[in-house]
Amino acid sequence: MSYFEKEQDTIIALATPAGISAISVIRISGKDSFIISDKIFTGRIKIAEAATHTIHYGKIKLDTGTIDDVLISVFHTPHSYTGENSVEISTHGNPLIIQKIIEAAVKSGARIAMPGEFTKRAFINGRMDLSQAEAVADIINSRTEASLKGARNQLDGLLSKKVNSLRESLLEIASLLELELDFVEEGLEFISLDDIKIKIENIVSEIDALLKTYSFGKVLREGVHSVIVGKPNVGKSSLLNYLLKESRAIVSDIPGTTRDIIKDEFFYNGILFHLSDTAGIRNTKDEIELEGVARSRNAVANADVIILLGDVANGFPADLFEELSSIAEKERIIKVINKIDLDEKKRFNEECIKISALTGLGIENLLGEMYRKATGKGSYSEHSVIVSNIRHYSALEKAKESLIKSIDSLIASLSNEYISFEIRNGIDSLNEIIGEMTSEDILNNIFSKFCIGK
Repeated sequence: MSYFEKEQDTIIALATPAGISAISVIRISGKDSFIISDKIFTGRIKIAEAATHTIHYGKIKLDTGTIDDVLISVFHTPHSYTGENSVEISTHGNPLIIQKIIEAAVKSGARIAMPGEFTKRAFINGRMDLSQAEAVADIINSRTEASLKGARNQLDGLLSKKVNSLRESLLEIASLLELELDFVEEGLEFISLDDIKIKIENIVSEIDALLKTYSFGKVLREGVHSVIVGKPNVGKSSLLNYLLKESRAIVSDIPGTTRDIIKDEFFYNGILFHLSDTAGIRNTKDEIELEGVARSRNAVANADVIILLGDVANGFPADLFEELSSIAEKERIIKVINKIDLDEKKRFNEECIKISALTGLGIENLLGEMYRKATGKGSYSEHSVIVSNIRHYSALEKAKESLIKSIDSLIASLSNEYISFEIRNGIDSLNEIIGEMTSEDILNNIFSKFCIGK
């Protein structure tokens, strides 16, 4: 049975986190929400007779007696989150009470909601488009102020408005080209091919600008994977401990103390950094240490930012820099000299950031460079349209490819039919972002990642 066959069901789920709390909220949505509520709720008036956006005090009662005193918020279609008749039951946050209320509602005709089904219904009922629906999950999962602002902008429709603007421009071009096909014998021209080429090139430029925001958007959404790399005993663990403001790694003068990757997180300038301290990279016959070195190299390959650490006694490890450059792009590597507190005046041939993981000297300079490496050169305000979702990025790339093909068709003097075909493909790709043309499999995949109750 498909989702579209189930959408007439009335669904129920806990909308707040499971566990013991002062208050929990149970959400019911569907055409029978009011009828089901009246079967288990006793108050001054029937929920089915209550006005929309009103709250009513009463009791949830079963044959065995009163379960709890509750408040029920009433929302009439289409003025609810899902666009359907909906109620929200505020009850004491006791898991047993919650279980009994949900069981009573299910016996009265509701069914347990699937993950993301409330938001999916909001999308199906036109309360939001698909990119806005995806932003709901991002808002719930945001861990930094920056990621929350980005998700909020998407929910407010900044990306949707931009995509719709591009779609409308392409639809206008495609319509004029197709209109000319109807008057081909009369030789009428509604828009010059030169004008079409300029318009499409401008749209490609706008799509390019959106694509360039993805690296920054990905950082907002997922954080920055950063790794500390260096030869043994240069202070990698000391730097990790300083950045985390706690003793997470064992610090020792004995080379090779760190055998495995130690991972933790910290926040800087509104960005989440996933930080890894790796085993010292060197030639060794110790099997355990060899495995640690192999894991270090793998961590480097997958890192967004690589802190290559040397120390004031041995200088910058140029040989290690060349080795890392064969694994990852040089642009991702930050050259750092540690233990500068031992000799602050010492000079080095390499241009490096000088720090002391012991005293904190120069750490702010390192953090600033990590931030610049992670966020790139783009300058975005909180009202900028940012692409942070790989699905949106892929759809924009497909749209761009189709439009470039349409320009090639123009240059090759192909008929309007070929040009229009590629433009329509571009429109279809943009439609995927906002859900104008999305398969049920894609929808199920998107909403299955939501929590139950949202």
